[in-house]
Amino acid sequence: MTSTPKQKVAVIGGGGNVGASTAFALIAKGVPAEVLIVDLSEKAALGQALDISDASFTMPGACRQASFQEAGQADVIIITAGARQKPGEPRSNLIDRNYTIIKSIMDSLQPIKSTAKILLVSNPVDVLTHIAQTTSGLPREQVIGSGTYLDSGRLRNALSDITGVSPTSIHAYMLGEHGDNQFTGWSSARIGGLPLLDHPKLMGMDLESINQKIAHKAYEIIEAKGSTYYGIGMCAAIIAEALLNNTSQVFPLTHYVEGLGCYMSWPAAIGSSGVEQSFDVKLDATEAKKLDIAVKAIKEVCAKYN
Repeated sequence: MTSTPKQKVAVIGGGGNVGASTAFALIAKGVPAEVLIVDLSEKAALGQALDISDASFTMPGACRQASFQEAGQADVIIITAGARQKPGEPRSNLIDRNYTIIKSIMDSLQPIKSTAKILLVSNPVDVLTHIAQTTSGLPREQVIGSGTYLDSGRLRNALSDITGVSPTSIHAYMLGEHGDNQFTGWSSARIGGLPLLDHPKLMGMDLESINQKIAHKAYEIIEAKGSTYYGIGMCAAIIAEALLNNTSQVFPLTHYVEGLGCYMSWPAAIGSSGVEQSFDVKLDATEAKKLDIAVKAIKEVCAKYN
C-alpha cells in the first residue's frame, strides 16, 4: 500500500460538476496531493470520491471524502459550492444567494489552518473572494479567486485560431471583473515579443467582437448544457498546483490589488504564500475607462457585504 501524500487540497462542493471536475483534474494532472471531497450532500461527495479514486491508481495523488473540519486544515481549499447560474442570468444576480453559502462554509471550516490558501471558483468570483477573505480571517494574499484565467485561456485559443500561433506563446489577458465588465488588455498583449496588434492577421479585425465573444462564451455553454465545469475545473487545478509547488507563475487571478483598493482579476505571481506580486499593467485610455467601470461596479457591491 502506497503512503498518503502529505499535501492536501480540499474541494468544497466536490459533489457537484465543477468540484468533481476540479478534483479529477488534480488527479489526472498528477498533482502529488491528497484530494479531499467535501459536500453538504455526503452521498454525492462519497460517490465522486470513490469514482475519482479509481483514476488515481497510476498517479501520485489520492482522493477521498472528508469533513468540513478536515478541509479547514488543508494546504489549499478550493470553493466551488454555490447557487447555479441560470441561463441568461448576470453573475451579479448570484451574489445574495451565494453570500449566505460562502459565509456558512467559512464558519464550518473553522479553525482554518493559518497557512492555508483559499481559492474561490464560485461566481460572482470577485465579490465572493472579498466575502471569503473577510469571513475567513486569513490575510488578503492567501485568499484568491480564479478570476479571468479561464477567460484569458478562451482569448488565447481564439487568437491562436486567427494567427496560427500556439496559445501558450500568446501573452494576452482578459482583465477587470470576471463578468459583464471584463475587457481585453489589447495594448499590453504580446506575441513573439512584439505587440499583438502588429500581427498581420489581426490588422483590420473587429477587436470588440472578439472581446464580446470571449466574455459571453460561458452564457453560450450554459444555454446549451446547463453549466460549465471542465474548463474551470482544469484552471482551478493548475492554480492549486502552482500554490502547492511554489512556482511563482503569473496568472490573471482575482486578488486584492492595492492600487485599486479592491479585489479584481489582474496578473499576479503566486506561490506557497499565496499572492507574491501583483503587476501594474499598462493600459491605453479606452482600457483605463473600462477598468474604472469594473472597479466601481465591484466596489459598490462589496460595500454591501463589509
